[in-house]
Amino acid sequence: MSTNIKLPKGWKQVKLSEAGKIISGGTPSTAVNEYWNGDISWISPSDLTGYKNKTIKKGTKSITEIGLKNSSARLMPKGSVLFSSRAPIGYVVIADNELCTNQGFKSIIPYENVDSNFIYYYLKASKQRAEQVASGTTFKEISLKSFSELTFPLPPLPTQQAIVSKIEELFSELDNGIANLKTAQQQLKTYRQSVLKWAFEGKLTNKKVKDGELPKGWKMVKIADVSKVVRGGSPRPAGDPKFYNGNIPFLKVADLTKGDGIYLTTYTYTIKEAGLHKTRQIAPNTLLLSNSGATLGVPKICMINATMNDGVAAFLDLDIRSNHYLYYFWVSKTRELRNINMGAAQPNLNTDLIRDYDLPYCSFEEQQLIVQEIESRLSVADKMEKSINQSLQQAEALRQSILKKAFEGKLV
Repeated sequence: MSTNIKLPKGWKQVKLSEAGKIISGGTPSTAVNEYWNGDISWISPSDLTGYKNKTIKKGTKSITEIGLKNSSARLMPKGSVLFSSRAPIGYVVIADNELCTNQGFKSIIPYENVDSNFIYYYLKASKQRAEQVASGTTFKEISLKSFSELTFPLPPLPTQQAIVSKIEELFSELDNGIANLKTAQQQLKTYRQSVLKWAFEGKLTNKKVKDGELPKGWKMVKIADVSKVVRGGSPRPAGDPKFYNGNIPFLKVADLTKGDGIYLTTYTYTIKEAGLHKTRQIAPNTLLLSNSGATLGVPKICMINATMNDGVAAFLDLDIRSNHYLYYFWVSKTRELRNINMGAAQPNLNTDLIRDYDLPYCSFEEQQLIVQEIESRLSVADKMEKSINQSLQQAEALRQSILKKAFEGKLV
């Protein structure tokens, strides 16, 4: 926020130290058990990670009276405003009861003519300014002196209260709008899953399909009926320069999962010809599926000559006309695959399980129509999600704009 704003009549530009008494916190020795687990709330910046409320009663730790006396922590009254001054800078919260903090805060005990909520919102708007005056090499910290000297626009108390009321009214409307946008996001996720479910029930291309039945001309087959399923392999020992860092692309799970697109055209790792007999080679237009790790069940159509490790399964001898149909089939099954308990700490799909999967199968012509329907509907969903994301970004920008206007005297 600029310090050169012309303020309304009756306002004063003061230092933050003129709005309240500013103090730092402290930490009792952790080696003395008697200092801890008492009745005094003790807040650290980590207590505010992900914390959304404006006020706070207690943190994860508390201290005793003797711990308070034997540290630089200071007991502060209800209404004190806590501002994290390091690791990270910019968390703000109001004390809902007497409490103290560690040294990661600069806190303000407001003077009689200053509203705690007014300081709270001002500091919310001043995070960037605080970061600019912070110093340090390992991590940035704003000193007591720099924090005290931050400029502070001070209107009369009734004006402060009117501004706080207006901010909270506008923020409430904004929060309702954001909640609706996030609900719409969840609905889009559900819609995408529904599109894929309908696709493989035949409902996208056949209007009169009874639940639990396949359309006329369709049949249920096993993946093994339409493709040979194989796993890759890794030259051992891993990283051996005799095998690795050559000119041949060597695909791992991370290559399949790093992007959202259908096609895989890039790679991170390579092997040498000496490693070829210890892995598996694949040609362009081969459908792949990640089959190990937390991101198993991700399909990709590989568009390059490559090799692959044992965290990847390939569908060989698959008619190229079914590539996209099976691609979306596995997209529809990703969540289901991840819920399969393979009895190991590292999830892993064996190829027998993949081969034995039931696949609703129809003519190549209908497969093409289904893929077109899927992509048309998902494209609309993607555009809607992009619009929602833009609106969410605009909502956050609007929140900052409200705060900026508030402390320039332009909100009320």
